[in-house]
Amino acid sequence: MARTIIGIMGPGATATPLQLETAYTLGRAIASTGWVVLTGGRAAGVMEAACRGAQAAGGLTIGVLPSADGADMSAAVDIPILTGLGDGRNVVNVLSSRVVVACGLGPGTAAEIALALKARRPVILMAMPPGASDLWQSLATGPIAIAATVEAA
Repeated sequence: MARTIIGIMGPGATATPLQLETAYTLGRAIASTGWVVLTGGRAAGVMEAACRGAQAAGGLTIGVLPSADGADMSAAVDIPILTGLGDGRNVVNVLSSRVVVACGLGPGTAAEIALALKARRPVILMAMPPGASDLWQSLATGPIAIAATVEAA
């Protein structure tokens, strides 16, 4: 039986301390349920924090990397998927995830949210800037939720 994969998406180098803390806690919580954490796999921001949190709870992490060589990979990634697709890897991130949790917002995360909505993947929004959640809810044609806490997510 396939394991449940939850995608955690969010900004890299521009992630805020709140987004990093939320991603770490979210990674721990997801791993604690026995689910697998999937991120963009880079050693930056939400991707790094979520993978570190999942590993701290003994969980499994998948990193879908933009590069073909893994040079930018987080040490907290257990299973690297080297795509060589650059930002095109966002489609792989979304379609491989049972649920997409967006922790914060940047251009790449916005693309992933849009792809998830288009693919009718459930989306959970966390630590969004003011007004962003309203925009995403107005575009949603499938399940979308706003969570103020990891427990709520």
